[in-house]
Order: sequence, then structure tokens, then C-alpha cells
Amino acid sequence: MIDLSVGKLLLLAVIALLVLGPEKLPGAARTAGAMLRRVRRGWDSVRAEVTRELEAEELRAKLKEAQEATRAAMSQVRAHTDAANGTLGSVAQDARKLMHSTLDDAAPAQPVATSNPTPQSEAHDGRAG
Repeated sequence: MIDLSVGKLLLLAVIALLVLGPEKLPGAARTAGAMLRRVRRGWDSVRAEVTRELEAEELRAKLKEAQEATRAAMSQVRAHTDAANGTLGSVAQDARKLMHSTLDDAAPAQPVATSNPTPQSEAHDGRAG
């Protein structure tokens, strides 16, 4: 703030003693000290407020960066999910085609009919006849 050396302070004290006199000097010193304390408190308050605002701005900037990074990550996740869904959809479609073609190849052209169907319980009960 103000650069006061010991010599300057002595000069101020001598001038104050000459102007105010020895009776009023202690009261004036107390008043000057009180005013100086108020000024310092005010200055400290302003400095603390500015510091809080700067920290809040830094936090806002970091929050904005984090939000942008989150949006970018979500965009990438959506892109990968869409690609995976497309791949899975085409694989499922190919599997359905393969299953239908396999079933078509395995099905007989005409159903086979038996001339004398034997019930299963009679054919395998172990008795002759």
C-alpha cells in the first residue's frame, strides 16, 4: 500500500506533535489507528470477495469443461451403441435367414406315411406277440 519508512513516521509524529500539541496527540493517534483498522478490514474484505469470485469463476470454467467432456463421451457412447445395434441387427437378420434356409433344406419334400402304425407301448413292452 503506502511505503512508510521509520524516518517518514518520525517526521509525521513531529509534525503531528507540533500541530496538535501533546494533549490532543494521543486521541488523534487512536482515531487514526481506528480509521486505519477500518480501511484494512475493508480492503481485506474486498480482497477476500475478489478471491472468492475468482475461485467461483475457476470452478465454473472447470464445470463447463467437465460438462463438455461428458457431452462428448455421451456422444461417443451413443455412436458406439448405434453401431453395435446395427451390427447386432444385421447378425440377427443373417441368423434368421440361415435358420430358414437350414429348415427349408432339412424338411422332406413329401411326408412319409407308415402303412401299419404300431403304438409305441405295444412295440416296446417286451412281450412277444
